[in-house]
Amino acid sequence: MKGIILAGGKGTRLYPLTQFISKQLLPVYEKPMIYYPLSTLMLGGIRNITIISTPHDLPQYRKLLGDGKKWGLTLSYHQQNKPRGLSDAFIVCKEFIGKDDVSLILGDNIFYGNMRLEEIYQNFNGGALIFGYPVQDPKRYGIIEFDDEGKVIGLEEKPKEPKSKYAIPGLYLYDNRVVEFAESLTPSARGELEITDLNREYLKRGELKVQILGRGIAWLDTGTAESLQDASVFIQSIEKRQSYKIGCPEEIALRMGYIDTDQFLSLVEEMPDCEYNNYLMGIDIELEYAGGKQQMGIRGLQP
Repeated sequence: MKGIILAGGKGTRLYPLTQFISKQLLPVYEKPMIYYPLSTLMLGGIRNITIISTPHDLPQYRKLLGDGKKWGLTLSYHQQNKPRGLSDAFIVCKEFIGKDDVSLILGDNIFYGNMRLEEIYQNFNGGALIFGYPVQDPKRYGIIEFDDEGKVIGLEEKPKEPKSKYAIPGLYLYDNRVVEFAESLTPSARGELEITDLNREYLKRGELKVQILGRGIAWLDTGTAESLQDASVFIQSIEKRQSYKIGCPEEIALRMGYIDTDQFLSLVEEMPDCEYNNYLMGIDIELEYAGGKQQMGIRGLQP
């Protein structure tokens, strides 16, 4: 499974914040926004990841993230000259995807809680998998329609009369046919290749699955100034009360066994004296070896 982070677009809803900087480079509390979707993919066990952005913004992402080796990842970058819809990501990354399955996450979506991502990714066996998240205002989102037995029978984009309260967050899993399906899509009235139309292709074939995100899972979309502020307050509140950080790639890389203790400590030593550094220095590391797999006994870990 490979991963794609879509961090393109103009971020017009956040103007003037995004006049000179990509939305996904803005801070959510004390970390760049892109750290959070990156951490989500890492927690799913995905280590080969590409970032899609504009020609103007890609150099900044390369400067921030590099080639990913410091976190035990392989990071690459793809250029999207102008927004052409979420499904265009798979066409842009056709060669990157190759013959593998792929997961797409939107760069302004933040997930918090124990989603059992590694288990979900490992058990993925073809077709498409989307998530359903209960919302209070379903008219604002893409919504999943179910029959009486809980089977998905329809997808609606911002319906006037929603047939359920379950919105579709910006995290998707697809098999290798996604490139072929994306290339066959017809642009919508707004001239974009819509992700809803792509999901309908799988639904038509009876190959669209839904994983409901229940209690204890938070989904935050940071596309507006208000939601960006809300996300920062949420992250700050959780970190303050539970004394561990959310979306910390260094800690996740260690916990997942992507890097060893020496590599982790080397990363920490290279950082300036700051709160982030102090947090990483304070992690109590205990190593156990069971069945040849390295286990890290550290603080609770969340996306």
